[in-house]
Amino acid sequence: MKLLITCEHGGNHVPKPFIYLFQAQPDVLNSHQGFDLGALDVFEALKPLADGSKVSKTSRLLIELNRSMLHPQLFSKFSKGLSVSEKLKLLERDYRPYRNFAEKWIKKQINHDEEVVHISIHSFTPQLNNELRHCDIGWLYDPKKIAEKMLCKKLKQLVLENNPELTVRFNYPYLGTADGFTTSLRKLFPEHYVGIELEVNQKYASATVMDAKIKNALYYAVSNLELVAQH
Repeated sequence: MKLLITCEHGGNHVPKPFIYLFQAQPDVLNSHQGFDLGALDVFEALKPLADGSKVSKTSRLLIELNRSMLHPQLFSKFSKGLSVSEKLKLLERDYRPYRNFAEKWIKKQINHDEEVVHISIHSFTPQLNNELRHCDIGWLYDPKKIAEKMLCKKLKQLVLENNPELTVRFNYPYLGTADGFTTSLRKLFPEHYVGIELEVNQKYASATVMDAKIKNALYYAVSNLELVAQH
């Protein structure tokens, strides 16, 4: 089994030519809309366990790497007004290289008769639209994929084994079948690929650092993936 770890919303960087897009609302880049707070720290904590890894530090408000090419939210309200040529530049600069890396890496492993487990790391705001989200860690998967379901059940068990005080839920606060990176990769690789999303509550993030107890629990769980695969 080979482990791929990615982080699509690791930062809020915006290249100089596009800074003007956010002059009216500069603070939005530092909000949960601009990037996944603490996700990069979780990525760095789990990266030593991975056989392959990839992170993007470009703000999702410039181009959304976790959306398919034709998705209406590929470009945000800030960047959707860009010219076709500017959008194509962003696709060639950020979107395609990121996605192509993962696709080529997965294909290479499968061609070598390996099973691939992919964990896409994200974080979510504790409250959205006046709704308090009662979850610390969420594992997102496709319920039709037995391997994904079983893996997430085991990961939940391992997280709680390390820290029983945490609240771990499945397909929350989002559905694992919604348009996303893992969703598209499942279509490309219907066999020998298991793609799940990890969602961590941003209430555990201070600045860009995630609480140690969250990272410890996740490291404990993911480090036991080899044992999971053998069963």
